[in-house]
Amino acid sequence: MNDYLSILTHFALEGSVKEVKPLGNGLINDTLLVRTDGPDDYVLQRINNAIFRDVELLQHNIDCVTRHIRGKLVAAGESDIDRKVLRFLPCRETGKSYWSDGEAFWRVSVFIRDAFTYELVNPEYSRFAGQGFGRFEAMLADIPDTLGETIPDFHNMELRARQLRLAVARDKVGRMSDPEVLSIVREMLDNESDMCKAEQLHREGRLPKRICHCDTKVNNMLFDADGRILCVIDLDTVMPSYVFSDFGDFLRTAANPVAEDSTELEKIDFRMDIFEAFAEGYLAATKDFLTDIERDNLPYAACLFPFMQAVRFLTDYINGDTYYKIGYPEHNLVRTRNQMALWRSAMGKRDAMVSVISRSPSGL
Repeated sequence: MNDYLSILTHFALEGSVKEVKPLGNGLINDTLLVRTDGPDDYVLQRINNAIFRDVELLQHNIDCVTRHIRGKLVAAGESDIDRKVLRFLPCRETGKSYWSDGEAFWRVSVFIRDAFTYELVNPEYSRFAGQGFGRFEAMLADIPDTLGETIPDFHNMELRARQLRLAVARDKVGRMSDPEVLSIVREMLDNESDMCKAEQLHREGRLPKRICHCDTKVNNMLFDADGRILCVIDLDTVMPSYVFSDFGDFLRTAANPVAEDSTELEKIDFRMDIFEAFAEGYLAATKDFLTDIERDNLPYAACLFPFMQAVRFLTDYINGDTYYKIGYPEHNLVRTRNQMALWRSAMGKRDAMVSVISRSPSGL
């Protein structure tokens, strides 16, 4: 605890620290709850600068986003604002929202009391997620600041396709001799042009980049005790992207009835009840800024993300499993089969998704 106390002296906490203990189950940053005898408790995080290599940019994005959202809430006359947007403490020495000892990077935010997260994915919470992430985008639609990509080309399908082609050409560990792998690669490349539609539309000037969350999970929102959405959290991946990122990435996991590495492919069926609920909440929240191109291509976004993830898994498998952690030799191939099955199911329901979008009240 003494090491944490030393780190905390660089931030202007109110009250004396009574306890520091682990918080949550995040996979990227080390997160700790700091209990004090003052009016607030705090969250201390060690930023994973192996993944987020430009911490200055990362915190710039977060500072701009939280400041803009706070301004929107004030202008709207909202109450209890400190529970509806994250608040980070400045470093005493630099005034920045992080502190570094030259190697590790740390930040401190005010802990939001009496707030809850949920892991449950059902139509009700999917609708909440659509509302929450849609409202998040809506509040940032007119942000005046310039934000950067904390993970460059994070959701760039053209890049993922190039990486697959390079892996196939190199075939570092000889996995292209497997007929199944070759068959999946051919299927992916046959559909490459359709799945790279976002980049094509952007080059034509028809698809804007907006400030998106880029990690849309139900458990990245806080709720109050009455089930009302308080705020969106986990802002590390907030950056310019297509709205397809927030829409498609949520459905990739939420609409799959099994885990992404399940071998029970017969159980995989893209859940239209989840799609309809999430789309309803999302479209209601984004109706004031979403363009026709963005809206009409939301079914494409739902198909894009399992395809993109399958490409990433297979690329890593062909490269010898150098990126994703694996539990056994064929783990990435199993993940690939899973995501391709989900993609095929979603593609088979694309017309049904178009019908859902077209009859949404927000389109009238």
